Amino acid sequence: MFRPLLVLACLTLPAAAQEVDCKNAVTQMDMNQCAYADWEAADAGLNAAYKRAMTLLKQWDADLPKGEQGGAAALKEVQRAWITFRDKACEVEGYAMKGGSAEPLLVYGCMRQLTEDRTGQLNGFVDNYGSF
Repeated sequence: MFRPLLVLACLTLPAAAQEVDCKNAVTQMDMNQCAYADWEAADAGLNAAYKRAMTLLKQWDADLPKGEQGGAAALKEVQRAWITFRDKACEVEGYAMKGGSAEPLLVYGCMRQLTEDRTGQLNGFVDNYGSF
């Protein structure tokens, strides 16, 4: 995660001590905290999907000759590149409210959406090719 998001995450930490009803969030701080929680939940789903995909690619690598292995390493590399893309793309989206109290809402909303999209891609990969 890049530094601006760490700063944004810290902005929501004091509010984390209190319970927020995200279905009825009214204040910007509460909405930001809820957006962060939504992104964290999406990230947990992404981690599970990544683990499934990595397990599959490691199985494939084990069945290939040494010179043809590399699926697991390729997934790791593309996932790192994707994280950089996601973070930068969402940083750009945050510029719509740069410096304002709603900036974290935009950034975390973007991160949640892109993370859910990537989770779907990884799960689709495993579902489509896992039976080979």
